Formats: sequence, structure tokens, C-alpha cells
Amino acid sequence: MKLREYFEKTKGRGIIATSDAQGRVGIALYGRPHFINEKTIAFIMADRLMHKNLQSNPHAAYLFMEDKKGFSGKRLYLTKLKEEKDKSLIDQFRRRESCPAYTVYKDTIKYLVYFRIDKVLPLIGDKG
Repeated sequence: MKLREYFEKTKGRGIIATSDAQGRVGIALYGRPHFINEKTIAFIMADRLMHKNLQSNPHAAYLFMEDKKGFSGKRLYLTKLKEEKDKSLIDQFRRRESCPAYTVYKDTIKYLVYFRIDKVLPLIGDKG
């Protein structure tokens, strides 16, 4: 199954981790990635710590844990490529029905951040 298809069909929760230039790590709950193609994804980001960290360190990790018994999921290692501030473009990507953060951070959601997928690993182990 292709990665895009996996994220379209699989229910679960995601966590993104970034760090600043000094290596101070931050983590946050995030929705599923938006696929541009099989090597490029995007996340809608608020003007908060995860986005701020990416200004000085383009590397991030995204962990996705499936909603089922056991420990299944994916780990994506990412590098920021670019970002957009176009509100109409962001609105095209937004999954309103599945994003409770939208109501909380509605006024601070400002960026569509694109990432290259550098590596994909299973949730547990190193065999992809």
C-alpha cells in the first residue's frame, strides 16, 4: 500500500516533533499529513512553537499511531522545503470535520508547510 493510501484509509493520531537551533525539542498533536506526492507532504501549522522551531531547524519527525490494539503505525523523518501563507490555499487543504484544533487555533493558523519525506519507518522497529 502506498503511503498516501495508508494515511487516507487508516485512522489514528499523529504527533510532530521539531527542535530549535539549540536542540530544544517541542512536540504537539497533529492531524494526518496532506500528500502533495509520494515524497512530499504538507501540514497546516499555527503560528506556534512547532512552526517557530522550523525557522531555525528544518528537520522534523512525525509519529502516527493507528487506532487499534497493539502498536502499529508509521514514523516519518522530514525536512522542510517551503511554506505558504495563502489563506485560500490553506482552506483548500483543511479537513474541518476532523480537526478540533481548528476551533481552538482558528485565528493563528497561517502556514501551509511542505516537507520532503526523508525516511519512513514502522512505529516500532527499523524495518520499513
